[in-house]
Amino acid sequence: MPTSRVETQQQPEGRFSYSFRAMRHRNYRLFFYGQGISLIGTWMTRVATGWLIYRLTHSAALLGIISFAGQIPTFLFSAFAGAWIERLNRHRLLTFTQVLACLQAFALATLTLTGKITVTEILFLSIVQGFITAFDTPTRHAFLVQMVEGKQDLGSAIALTSSVVTLARLVGPAAAGFIIAAWGEGWCFFIDGISYVAVIVSLLLMRVQQQKGGAGKASVWVQLREGWDYVRRFRPIRDILLLFALVSVMGMPYMVLLPIFAAKVLHGGPHMLGALSGAAGLGALLSSTELAARKSVRGLTRVIRTAALLFGGGLIAMGFSRSLFLSLVAMVVVGYGMMQQMATSNTVIQTLTPEDKRARVMSYYTIAFLGMAPFGSLLAGTLAYRIGAPHTVIITGACCLAGGVWFSVQLPAIRRDSVGALRASGMVPEHEIDSI
Repeated sequence: MPTSRVETQQQPEGRFSYSFRAMRHRNYRLFFYGQGISLIGTWMTRVATGWLIYRLTHSAALLGIISFAGQIPTFLFSAFAGAWIERLNRHRLLTFTQVLACLQAFALATLTLTGKITVTEILFLSIVQGFITAFDTPTRHAFLVQMVEGKQDLGSAIALTSSVVTLARLVGPAAAGFIIAAWGEGWCFFIDGISYVAVIVSLLLMRVQQQKGGAGKASVWVQLREGWDYVRRFRPIRDILLLFALVSVMGMPYMVLLPIFAAKVLHGGPHMLGALSGAAGLGALLSSTELAARKSVRGLTRVIRTAALLFGGGLIAMGFSRSLFLSLVAMVVVGYGMMQQMATSNTVIQTLTPEDKRARVMSYYTIAFLGMAPFGSLLAGTLAYRIGAPHTVIITGACCLAGGVWFSVQLPAIRRDSVGALRASGMVPEHEIDSI
């Protein structure tokens, strides 16, 4: 029995209809709606956790330290997870990680609502979530192809998934700001726990074709080495991941510092924090909407370069701003550049990667995106403690700009070396293969 049924066939595909091609697949539709609900809760928890830490400690350094502790397991274990994912049933593994994340959210809610939460408990539960993420994120990326039955609708699925992430990022932080102000952080964590039920139910309702067993494959250590060698030697994926890692280290941790911008720079409270996060979410939504309407991967490597430049420029503007309006505009640019970088890198990497290495390569994508972030969080927290949050994001934004310039120099070689993999993927028309 096929994994899912494509209900709509032979329909004319304009720019708008192409954006929703992945929704023809039942399994992906279930995942899209379930994940959309769950991610709203996830973003509420991110905002509430940062505000809770800052309320309890008033320490920029601790914001960075706890964020580091929660993300470092992803750096340490994602590559190992990628090798294991190729040997396991991805559907069952993803369901299991979502159940664990649900339990973690309810534990955080219970401790906060009963007034027993301390920095120690936040630190421990953040580490637990980091371990879950190390397996959950590469599994989700690798499972995406199964939900859309191959690569023909993969670009649409990645863009739509990015869209639902950004919609959640727009709604979640804004809702968190109001809920924190009215009832406290604990209710954000509780709602997050409830929201996981949606994605768990969506996974249980899927009709997934049984995967071939991985018992006969090479050992995990051999697979780890094969995955590393492939990423290291194949210039297009290597250079995309290097730029993404730089942006993750230097740029992404701006989110850790948003409570400081809201409270000290702009002299606001939880509502201000929600507004800043929501502005970044709006920019990300604009980006993902644009990407979803693209009909091919033509020019996506240039988009990656431009995204890094926009992201860095937005951070620098945020660092110089002392007005709410300019800060909100800067956050829209930051969110736009961040989503362009994340979704476009994902699309190009998934297009270039052969199926037998997908989980391992996406584990390195997870390391570049989430695994490098803890070092950036620690750096951002330390710098903010010594020189202030505004100067910190100015410096990190300049590093992102420098990364975009470096990637521009590499573009001709990246496009030349991508030709063979694009031809093998079958996703790109012959006349577009040299114009990725």
